Amino acid sequence: MANELFLFAAGLWALAAVLALLGLATAARIGLSLGCAAGLAAACAAMPEGGPMALLPFGIAGTGVGFSVSPMAAWLLLFGLAAALVTVVLGPPRDTSGWSFGAAMALIGALGVFGLQDGIAFLVAWELMSLGGALLILSDRLTPETGRPVLFMLALLEVGSVALMLAILLLAGRGAGFAFADFPVAGASLSPVGAFWIGMLLLIGFGAKLGVLPFYEWFPSAYGAGSGASGALLSGVILNAAFFGLARGLTTWLPLTASAGQSLFDALILVVAVVSTILTALYAFQQEDWRGLLSFSSAENGCIAVALLAASLIFERDNLGDFAGLALIAASIHLAGHALAKSGLFLAADGVFSASGSYGLKQSGLLRKSSWVFGIGAVFAAMSLAAMPPQAGFVSEWYLFQTMFNSFHLSTLGNRLLLVLAGAGLALTAAVALATFVKVIGIGLLGRGRTIARGVGIGTSFGVGALGLGVLLLAAGMPVWLSAFSNAMPPGFGADAALRMHNGWLLVPLTAKFAFISPSKLVIVMPLLALIPLSLLLLSRARVSHVPVWYGGREQDPLQTATTALSFSNALRTFYSFVYRPSTETKRETADEGNGHPYFVRRLVFSHSVAPVFGPLLFRPIEFLVNAFAVRLRALQSGHLNFYLALIGVLLIAILLIALL
Repeated sequence: MANELFLFAAGLWALAAVLALLGLATAARIGLSLGCAAGLAAACAAMPEGGPMALLPFGIAGTGVGFSVSPMAAWLLLFGLAAALVTVVLGPPRDTSGWSFGAAMALIGALGVFGLQDGIAFLVAWELMSLGGALLILSDRLTPETGRPVLFMLALLEVGSVALMLAILLLAGRGAGFAFADFPVAGASLSPVGAFWIGMLLLIGFGAKLGVLPFYEWFPSAYGAGSGASGALLSGVILNAAFFGLARGLTTWLPLTASAGQSLFDALILVVAVVSTILTALYAFQQEDWRGLLSFSSAENGCIAVALLAASLIFERDNLGDFAGLALIAASIHLAGHALAKSGLFLAADGVFSASGSYGLKQSGLLRKSSWVFGIGAVFAAMSLAAMPPQAGFVSEWYLFQTMFNSFHLSTLGNRLLLVLAGAGLALTAAVALATFVKVIGIGLLGRGRTIARGVGIGTSFGVGALGLGVLLLAAGMPVWLSAFSNAMPPGFGADAALRMHNGWLLVPLTAKFAFISPSKLVIVMPLLALIPLSLLLLSRARVSHVPVWYGGREQDPLQTATTALSFSNALRTFYSFVYRPSTETKRETADEGNGHPYFVRRLVFSHSVAPVFGPLLFRPIEFLVNAFAVRLRALQSGHLNFYLALIGVLLIAILLIALL
């Protein structure tokens, strides 16, 4: 049943793509929505056992292509498609047929990444997913210079694609073919050095979409050129697909035996993931655009999941399968909550753009003009991404720290210290993330600065509200949701770990004697506790007086005294200046530029920026070399017919020599 529904969903998305090519944008969006609904039903049917293997009606290179969705894939698909359904129903602010076509390609590609069981077909789906993401951004047409950030994105994603192609070719060369069922046998025959390098190729390939350093630097420019709806798809189902591919590759394709090379590989993944998380969290805090901030946050959360995956591998190689399962389940829960919460805030960003004409983080009092449903959904989503109870992000990050705290079970001192230091680094990112989403809600939606004429539309309000409520339901129902992982773990990763992660309605890290929380009970208790201050306020007869803040004896101007995104984040920018390398520039335009008096300042132009880490050191030198090489190759475009005939002659001679030899 599940496979038939998945095939039906893919057919609806393909139909939507055809309708989009015909210019029927509304009909295409309906097809996309129905396809997401069918995919949701299929993901529910595939849990917790997973879908059976099915042979698709087409083949590649003369061989059949299998399709099967594992329980973990069904879990990540379920919440990724739930966010995608709300996204495609609402659509971008400027709905176009091109956007619907890109969404269809991205969704078909993501479904292929989750379910295809052949290396060649998988690579086709992976490229289709990248192409769909590029078309989403290009079709939004929100900036005049969209091509450059999209080209930068595709360039880095193609680096990942080449790495994946090499890894799949190496594994296929060790086995009987490109079927994923043969890859574990091929991986078992690898030497420790070979397994290390194939693992690095997988990390590069999938990390290009997850935002592992240095690949996260395409996130702000590409996301910032598109709409929030495009960002919701990229940060939801597509990000989940990339993580699933990496988790399957490292836990199933490669050998899980302990060796010095594989221990070094696990440590390297953990260090890279934690450093990526810290950098992306710090850069997210400095953004003044909704899309740029949320894009860095997406990379941060993707790298948190990769850090949990690395911890899972470390525990598994030390024969601590239950703790390995704990870490892997925590990563899956984290990405499920992230897909809902991040999609909700990306759609909230589209609501801000529709109401104010800008994606900038500015005090506007937008919540006073909008529905309370919008406010509740946005706050719930931000609470989850800031790991505040009782939301899903709090649950997953609580499990994350419990995983790191259980490092004392490891047999080697080096691994214990490594997980402790990783926990300290992730604690820093949790603190920065809290400040980041205080900034999002406090400056982006609240405040008394420049007011706007209207609020967020009713459709966007209910869409954001639904996703925010979904985040809360995911956390409150976690004891029930954990049953979905009863058959989801790879061999050796604690088959009963999910059953030991809750004790009734309490969530525990495999044992109730170490620690526990209960989001299910917090959902009931926290509103009841809120009744105490509310009752005291109602019973109190004291009057509350509101007076303006002292502003140098002058009348307060909300536009001049409002906290800006820059002033909110400037303290951290100064403290971590060795990371940010901030720059500020103030330009004075005098009256003589308009044929006036040169001593009178007409306008001050203030600009500021933070420097990227890898741009000047890595990407710009590569760009310089490519441009220099292109200049040398311009001779091939001389336009002289004799030159082209000479080239053809040389090629013919070379072909004849090859044939004769």
